[in-house]
Formats: sequence, C-alpha cells, structure tokens
Amino acid sequence: MTSQLDRPVYTGLDQAVEHCVALEETLVRLRRTQLPLLSEWGESLADRLSTGSRLLAAGNGGSAAQAQHLTAELVGRYQEDRPAFSAIALHAETSSLTAIGNDYGFEELFARQVAAHGRPGDVLVAMSTSGSSRNLLRAADVARELGVTVWAMTGPASNPLAAAADSALCVEARSTATVQEAHLVALHLMCAAFDTALAGRRLSA
Repeated sequence: MTSQLDRPVYTGLDQAVEHCVALEETLVRLRRTQLPLLSEWGESLADRLSTGSRLLAAGNGGSAAQAQHLTAELVGRYQEDRPAFSAIALHAETSSLTAIGNDYGFEELFARQVAAHGRPGDVLVAMSTSGSSRNLLRAADVARELGVTVWAMTGPASNPLAAAADSALCVEARSTATVQEAHLVALHLMCAAFDTALAGRRLSA
C-alpha cells in the first residue's frame, strides 16, 4: 500500500511543464489536421465581408474574450493595414445583453441578437470549449433559420455545437485552458488566411 510519503510531489514547475507539453501536442495536431479548414474559413470570410456581409461572434467567459479578439482583428487589423470590415461581438453589447437576459432568459442572450443583426450570407462564429453551451446552441439554430452560416470552435468532438454548425473546428485537448489557447492560435491563422485572400483579390482586380 502506498503511503502519503511515497506519492510524488508535483511542484508549480512540474505543472507548468505538463501544461506546455499538452499545448505543444495540441498545436501539432492543429497543424496536421486543421490548417485546410482555417484557410478555407479565412478565404470564405474575405469573399463574404468584401461584398457587404458581416461576422457575428459569441462565446461565454474565456471564449467571449476570444470571440471579441476575432472581431477586433477584423474591425481593426491583424498585421498589415487594410480596410475595416463589419464584425460584431454579441456578448460585448452589455445593455442589450442584460435586457435580453432579464426579459427572455439566459438561453436567448445571443439568439435574440442574431435575429436582429443576422442576414443571409453572414457568418456566426460560436465559441465554446464544452460545445454544449445552451445559449450558443440556440443562437446557431436561429442563425441557420435566417441563412447565416455557422462556424463552431469547440473542444473535443463530438459535441452538440459542432453538430449544429455548418462547419466546426474541434480541438482535442484535456484542459479548457489548452483548448482556449489553441483557439487563439486558430483565430490568428484564420485572420492570416483572410488577409492573404484579400491581397489576392486586390492583385487580380
């Protein structure tokens, strides 16, 4: 029988090493399996936003921060200077968010805003590490009813949000933190593909 004294003692440094190793493994899987999808998303977004469509993005908690990071890259810029494009972080409109939550309930937080802003040809990026956030599932349903394309960024497959989306990037990782870190890398890769596609459009014009 193993006593308390025989059990390994993990230090903060040990945990940091484990975290970094897990992230490295996750990013290797992302590179090997998801780059074509992210390139496709970036190119599609360049076509859509250049012709007047918009991107809507939403998430809860840390995923809300990631979604807002994406919209900032599009309204501002990722690397090189370029025109501004329409992108709205649905969770950032606090008055609407609290009014909707108060009057309609938590599940309608994003769906009500998708109903207000979404148009055929737009894109909803729904971010959830669990892939089971009910307010995002409801938003995805409303988006598809309106002809808005739904892209999901989630944790491990299979999950309800990925199933409800038109296309999904599912990050295989053990911890929520690692999923969120991989999502940030994925967002930047999509933005790089977006900018590359825009540059190609300008050259061919």
